Amino acid sequence: MYLSEIAGKEIVNLTTGERLGVVGECDIIVDEVTGDILALSIPRERGFLGLRKDKEVLEVPWRNVRKIGNDMIIIEYEGIY
Repeated sequence: MYLSEIAGKEIVNLTTGERLGVVGECDIIVDEVTGDILALSIPRERGFLGLRKDKEVLEVPWRNVRKIGNDMIIIEYEGIY
C-alpha cells in the first residue's frame, strides 16, 4: 500500500468509537533503516467550551491498527484520555 492511498482517511478508535483525526493532519513515524511504519502521531486539542486549547500529541503504535478500509483506519487503543 502506498502512503497516498491512506491520505485523507479518518482514524477511528474501535475501543471508544471516537474519531481521532484524519491522515494528513497527523504524522507517520517511520523507521529510517527499514522503512517500516512505527506509529501514528495524532495531534489532539483539548479544552472546555473552546475556552482553553491545549495541543497534545497521541502516539499510537502501528501494531494497534486493525483495519484500513476505503474511508477510514480503525485502531484499537485504550491509552486515550
